[in-house]
Amino acid sequence: MNKPWQFAHRHNILSAMRRNRKAKIIATLGPASSSPEALEALFRAGADVFRFNFSHGTHAEHKARVEMVRDLERAYRRPIAILMDLQGPKLRVGEFAGKTVRLEHGAMFRLDLLSALGDATRVMLPHPEIFAALTADTDLLLDDGKVRLRVERVGPDFADTRVIIGGTLSDHKGVNVPDVILGISSLTAKDRVDLDAGLDMGADWVALSFVQRPEDVAEARKLIGGRAALLSKLEKPSAIDFLDEIIELSDAVMVARGDLGVEVPPENVPILQKRIVHAGRRAGKPVVVATQMLDSMVHAPTPTRAEASDVATAIYDGADAVMLSAESAVGAYAVEAVTIMDRIISTVERDEVYLRITNASRLEPESNAADAISAAARQVAHTIKAAAIVTYTSSGSTTLRAARERPEVPILCLTANLAVARQLAIAWGAHCVLINEIGNFADMVKKACRVARRDSFADFGDRLVVSAGVPFGTPGTTNVLRIVRLDEN
Repeated sequence: MNKPWQFAHRHNILSAMRRNRKAKIIATLGPASSSPEALEALFRAGADVFRFNFSHGTHAEHKARVEMVRDLERAYRRPIAILMDLQGPKLRVGEFAGKTVRLEHGAMFRLDLLSALGDATRVMLPHPEIFAALTADTDLLLDDGKVRLRVERVGPDFADTRVIIGGTLSDHKGVNVPDVILGISSLTAKDRVDLDAGLDMGADWVALSFVQRPEDVAEARKLIGGRAALLSKLEKPSAIDFLDEIIELSDAVMVARGDLGVEVPPENVPILQKRIVHAGRRAGKPVVVATQMLDSMVHAPTPTRAEASDVATAIYDGADAVMLSAESAVGAYAVEAVTIMDRIISTVERDEVYLRITNASRLEPESNAADAISAAARQVAHTIKAAAIVTYTSSGSTTLRAARERPEVPILCLTANLAVARQLAIAWGAHCVLINEIGNFADMVKKACRVARRDSFADFGDRLVVSAGVPFGTPGTTNVLRIVRLDEN
């Protein structure tokens, strides 16, 4: 039996081939977006990457969604990235005898390893690694920061704390330790099982949670073994201390503002967002801004004005992608959320202020041939008013260098590597097309002209700026720049 999207008219398919914006949209899948019809609606509304949250759902459910995404990809002939997001270690208190307790300001409260049900004086915290890392005067945040405790005395199996900010605490609420590097891995036993399953399903990106230090990224990269690209989620203040090292070891990073917003003062989150985006731009690595971007749209058909401004700010900052979480996973208005996010991005990118900010924030190219060619491609495209920059890449590096330059024109990426085409779905400005292997530069130019016309990037008489690495198939080389005009012949 034919799938519903197989009945789409050709002009409808082609209309979804091309995005009229450069920043990308990541949509999280969940109960509200798990049918083929829902997936197609999200894609047509503007989703470029689908996030699979491995904190929820079974492997069988994730596998079924992966197959739907791949069916959709084949139907629309456009590479779509699958981002698997690992849960990471979740630090939580145990259970209370009455399910909830009230902690009063100034009271003493003990955290320990005892399995007995808790009360207003103590509760189990089944994480000895926390006690090993704590010192006097360390603050602990419980239930997303609603309750704050300060350590007064600590031992190998307990911590006596004073309640600084009181409130109601219930079973299994989360614990954050903002200013301490904990002696635990970013990958739990569950994460390792999930990672193997997700890679077997064909995930293109792995999002690593709870990154504290560069060693966490190195451990994950070793386990992934080149089967997917690695995105590090920056949600711990300690990760910011190693920002450049973590970015260097990662293929992309995410400003995960949920836990980050708990562990640092709220007024610091916008500053850190700008710092992370700038650091990613400097390194030529994609940066995703995430968490509560259109949160009210879980229940409402339109966002608040503040939320619209938040999405716009991420685009003005230079983010490669913005992400929807609950809005598309469990929200009642998933398609509307993607649609309005698409409209916000498109509107910002047409704004003269955005163009001025982008030009002013452009970074100096590094002193190597590949960066020089990429910078020249942007400048030439601007000068001759080219229709697009075309990159031919085997590893993705030529396209990422072009994206780092933030050209005014679209980036049409040609590659014979399907994995690379999918991974670049997260990169700013990149429209990736899978092609057969190319034997020489002249064949590549002809193919570029045909694809540019087919996908409505250019028409007869328009000019393209083409960059590639020669010899073909050598990763990391960008050493050729050429201007071509589309000829009816």
